[in-house]
Amino acid sequence: MVDIDAAGGAATGGLIAAAVEKPTGHAGEPHKTCTDCGEPTSGKFCSNCGQATHVHRSLLHLFEEVLHGVLHFDARIWRTLPLLLLNPGRLTREWIQGKRTRYVSPLAIFLFTVFLMFFLMSFGGGGVVNVATLDERIATAREAVTQAEAAVVEAERDVAVGEPGAEAVLAGMRTAAEAARGELTRLEEARTAGPRADGYAPGSWQASVADAVRDGNVTIGVGDKKFQEKILEKLSNPDFAFYKVQQTLYKFAFLLVPLSIPFVWLLFVLKRGFTWYDHGVFVLYSLTFMAIFFMGLSMLDRIAGTDENWWQATVAGIGSILGLGVPVHMYAQLKGTYSLGWFSALWRTFVLMLFSLFVFTLFLVGVILFGLGF
Repeated sequence: MVDIDAAGGAATGGLIAAAVEKPTGHAGEPHKTCTDCGEPTSGKFCSNCGQATHVHRSLLHLFEEVLHGVLHFDARIWRTLPLLLLNPGRLTREWIQGKRTRYVSPLAIFLFTVFLMFFLMSFGGGGVVNVATLDERIATAREAVTQAEAAVVEAERDVAVGEPGAEAVLAGMRTAAEAARGELTRLEEARTAGPRADGYAPGSWQASVADAVRDGNVTIGVGDKKFQEKILEKLSNPDFAFYKVQQTLYKFAFLLVPLSIPFVWLLFVLKRGFTWYDHGVFVLYSLTFMAIFFMGLSMLDRIAGTDENWWQATVAGIGSILGLGVPVHMYAQLKGTYSLGWFSALWRTFVLMLFSLFVFTLFLVGVILFGLGF
């Protein structure tokens, strides 16, 4: 079932984008007098109030306005997207330099892309998060048991030859093997178990989380007692907890922008000629690409979820190659935007990747705590 809030968010994103990007006023015959304020006009827009001199009254244009207002359908997107994907440095640099009428603004395309991503996540119940089936988890657990038992045998050999500290290692390996066997037993029992009272499928991740909370195996190390109780209460209903986190993530995704800008500024703190605005444009276009890239990988992952092994392998190979897209895109955008040499752009790409990982982790932890605790 489609998440109505996410669908509303997608429409809201389009409307926000439309507020940033005004219609260009093409098509139709211009009025010589502004239909809004009555001032004489000579171009596409009134010099007094900004009203377009082309005022349409056709059903076709009404449909065009719907597309523009809700989906932000704009011809400039076809000039913006290719550059964003293939030459982001040029796109960012030209926007900063003032060549803006030909491109969709970084804020507009960021808002719409992010809301579109979460709108697509609302389809299929689980969104783009793929959770292993019970059979897949059993297979993984069996492999873990095999590896743990092999480690125990190896540790026993070390003990037999008198390796220093081997006995302590052996004890740890036996504990790990016992835990792996216990997990495998639990999953195999869940396969034949009857329906649960809470309605969750036996062996599902929801059932595992609910059981862990019920048995007191989940502890929250932040906040006061009341805050912790709220989180545990939501975790006892995993589907609702996931929904809350997803909604919080969707509503506060824009915070990635102010969180990221200071770290980009740090990369150029000793380099003159760049402003906070420049870094903001860089971040907006970069995050837009990340959202598009994430949607593309998610689509590939869904395509790979078929029974044909050769097709799975092919899609997985494509996904591995595309995995290099993030650092390559980041390198190209840094080099083109700030006119850097290859080495200067390379080390900044490496540092920016670390900064991005830190910012995203900080953001994700904050979203989880906020979504579950309030």
